[in-house]
Amino acid sequence: MALVERFSRLEADLPDGWQSAQVRLAILDEGDCARAAALLAPANPGRRGKMINFTFARRGGGLPPDQIRNLLRRLDHERIQGTLALIGSEAAPAVEQAQHESLAGAWDEELAKLPPDWSDLYAEVELFSSDYIEPGALRLSPLNPTRPDARPVFRFRGARQFGYGASPEMVRRCFERLDEAGISGKLKILHAISDSYPAKTQGPVWYAGGKVI
Repeated sequence: MALVERFSRLEADLPDGWQSAQVRLAILDEGDCARAAALLAPANPGRRGKMINFTFARRGGGLPPDQIRNLLRRLDHERIQGTLALIGSEAAPAVEQAQHESLAGAWDEELAKLPPDWSDLYAEVELFSSDYIEPGALRLSPLNPTRPDARPVFRFRGARQFGYGASPEMVRRCFERLDEAGISGKLKILHAISDSYPAKTQGPVWYAGGKVI
């Protein structure tokens, strides 16, 4: 298995709310050690014999996971083999976690602002870090989200009773999954309409930038 794939699995196994993690790469061929350490130089690794240690982090204290993957791809490209192991991880400080509002709670607040007969909506959630894109996409997948650009932004449709879009309960559950994983962001309802009734359709159609959404 390629090193980049092993790293992705290791990252997926980290506990919820992790802030940074320390990894040890054991190089199989001693002759590859110097080259491996050079390729990993942006991560400021520490080397002892065939063991190379480095840290990655969501914010500060190390390179983000996506950049670590890019470095490991270079090792894979040069056929440098080794094994990756997690040495330890640190959780985000409680104060930092508390300052971000629960996305599930934000969803409840946004729904409370809508008229009681709302039927369809189009919303977006902007995650606070690009490191959240991959795990966020996984947890939001039941909403069939789209990304309008390179920002860590996901947009989705919701429907209260019928038609095209996720139910309010499903949306809330997806946001609960983000909260449980320590993935923070801000929510905004972009469009909402009331009392629509699709006749042989899946619901209303919105256009953005000349595209159907």
